[in-house]
Amino acid sequence: MAISQGMLLKLQQKLSPMQIQLVKLLEIPTAQMEQRIKEEIESNPVLEVDEEATLQKEKEQEAEPQINSAQDEQPDDGTIEGYLLNEDIPAYKLQANNYSDDDKRESVPYSEAASFYEHLEEQVGLCDFTDSQALIAKYVIGNIDEDGYLRRDVENIADDISFATGKNVTDDEVNKVLEAVQRMDPPGVGARDLRECLLLQLRKARKPTADVQNAIAVIDTCFDDFSKRHYDKVARKLGISEDELKAAVDVILRLNPKPGSAYSGGAARQAQHVIPDFIIDYDNGELGFHLNQRGEPELKISGEYASMLREYSTNKANQSQEQKDAAAFVKDKIKSAQWFIDAIKQRRNTLSLVMQAIMDYQGDYFVDGDETKLKPMVLKDIAERTGLDVSTISRVSNSKYVQTTFGIFPLKYFFSEGIQNADGDDVSTREVKSILREAIEAEDKRAPLTDEKLVELLSQKSYNIARRTVAKYREQLGIPVARLRKTL
Repeated sequence: MAISQGMLLKLQQKLSPMQIQLVKLLEIPTAQMEQRIKEEIESNPVLEVDEEATLQKEKEQEAEPQINSAQDEQPDDGTIEGYLLNEDIPAYKLQANNYSDDDKRESVPYSEAASFYEHLEEQVGLCDFTDSQALIAKYVIGNIDEDGYLRRDVENIADDISFATGKNVTDDEVNKVLEAVQRMDPPGVGARDLRECLLLQLRKARKPTADVQNAIAVIDTCFDDFSKRHYDKVARKLGISEDELKAAVDVILRLNPKPGSAYSGGAARQAQHVIPDFIIDYDNGELGFHLNQRGEPELKISGEYASMLREYSTNKANQSQEQKDAAAFVKDKIKSAQWFIDAIKQRRNTLSLVMQAIMDYQGDYFVDGDETKLKPMVLKDIAERTGLDVSTISRVSNSKYVQTTFGIFPLKYFFSEGIQNADGDDVSTREVKSILREAIEAEDKRAPLTDEKLVELLSQKSYNIARRTVAKYREQLGIPVARLRKTL
């Protein structure tokens, strides 16, 4: 086949550098905007802070409503109930989302006390170990995870030590050392599962009272029934009364399911603060809002560099190559600085436009915070009101927070699908979830409402919803099934 040349004419959309910059700035929350501006000032010498405009803006902000920061609520899995119900917590629940995908996650070094592993290794020297046993103990400790559990089989640990040292180490030797490690502080360390962890703590109790003995029997012989809340079966198997079982369960619930989490090197999560991007206030019967721009300086182009460029422009004829290169550099930086300043202004305008549309759409809710007044709202609804693209609305609502008179919420919180009630009216799924939450909070904990009973309850309130939908909403609310909500 012969090679030939030809011309092809076609239309193709391309984002300009300023559009790309605007898209990235839209995704950045207020908490990161100040740092982004500082980075741009450091990389572009033409850009500088407008002190007068910044001072004026700070004076105006002093009269605005106070900005509160909130801590992300984390699921309380530091109890036996929390551990049983949340053994595998989704990763998205353990992360703060007040960040953009383009942000760098830079850790800040800090000093801390002895770690969990250092605490265990210090106790090895206090045990009556031979050199061989001390080596095995350190291998065992090295295989304990941050929660305090030994997740590897003894056989595999013995094989690893034999391979690493060239000496034959048996399973019995590792088991003997493991028993000594399990007697170390904190109680329950070195357990291979939750059942063994609880038994280690109970058997280490200083006062083996009748309640403690019953608690040991519950965990040792009826752990499966206990974890499934089949309390009647547990009482029958052990031949104890309901009051005795309740006292034993109270003892168990005071135990620590994650013995290693109490130390600085454990899995304890740090509370993370949320800074709102919008502040909504309700005054004299009118809703209003403003952007949170605290910490964001006003920018301008350096007058020195602007004068330099004008000087180069008037003396083009007698310029050397170095001067021409310098003029091109300054011109490029001025253009880049102007793009950045315009992009920040466009960002503020877009954020304000979207927030105004959301506030108008959900005005009844923002007055008193009643979830039943939330209307079904999707990205397309706001896009149609603002004339912006759906992708732009998505970028604005991502990782942004709103401060209201009744709390701080993610902007995405106000978006929800809608369903139809028996009267044919569209209602938000938030309203249905609110009814479910209230019903479960008011239920008899000795006989919790099943999903079928919740379907009947919603049907009485004119919400015809399938059982699987009720189960989905219940899971989204973080509420376990009825069997696991049962208490004595």
